[in-house]
Amino acid sequence: MKRLINLTPPPASKLFLGLLPFALLLLLYVVASDARLAENANDKLLPAFSQMGAAIDRMALEPSKRTGEYLFWQDTASSMKRLGLGVLIAAAIGLALGLFTGSLPLVNAGFSPLLTVVSLIPPLAILPVLFILFGLGEASKVILIAIGITPFIARDIQRRTQEIPSEQLVKAQTLGANTSQIMVRVLLPQLMPKLIDAVRLSLGAGWLFLIAAEAIAATDGLGYRIFLVRRYMSMDVILPYVAWITLLAFLFDWLLATLSRRLFPWNAQGAH
Repeated sequence: MKRLINLTPPPASKLFLGLLPFALLLLLYVVASDARLAENANDKLLPAFSQMGAAIDRMALEPSKRTGEYLFWQDTASSMKRLGLGVLIAAAIGLALGLFTGSLPLVNAGFSPLLTVVSLIPPLAILPVLFILFGLGEASKVILIAIGITPFIARDIQRRTQEIPSEQLVKAQTLGANTSQIMVRVLLPQLMPKLIDAVRLSLGAGWLFLIAAEAIAATDGLGYRIFLVRRYMSMDVILPYVAWITLLAFLFDWLLATLSRRLFPWNAQGAH
């Protein structure tokens, strides 16, 4: 008799088991929504799928009477621009900090304690400071995302750099490589797939900082729209926006994973 811990589902069953919780959640929502709407047709807490479809159809396919823009796509474009810039800046700075502190003992001694302290500061706590310094425009939102996830990426790259076998560094020096050549030709190629992994892990926090910044000071964006319509209990807009954010986050993660496998197939093989 096999123990439960040793049972592995076949591929077909694995797919079914993966989809089952989603189907159960959808069924539970439909039942609860129908029950509430049966009691009160104007209930806004659990709108029917038809109501959510009509709301998104209105926002995605009909131009705004005030601005003439398609609000759903404008919000998406604005949020993606802010998130993309913030993550790109964080990845560049995090890679540089992690590489230098992980490979150069002198830099590590000087900057590693500061990096540790900075990573402990709640980024949302300094959001008012960013608004004071950079205003309520795009810069403060992008900087919040960058500040929020840079320490995580930097510390992860630092750790990955220190995990690279020292034998590789000794061999490179034996062949006449100087410090910059070792960093560029030995360390950096091995760190690039690790950087993608670190970015993937930090995206959840990046979305959090994006939504928070847009909710406080913005005129468009996914977070801005959610907090704007909550005043009117517009769950038919909020729920689809939340689902859309979840789908975008999933697509970002999938694209980064695919990019890593295509550019660094040796890393994917080593992981297995």
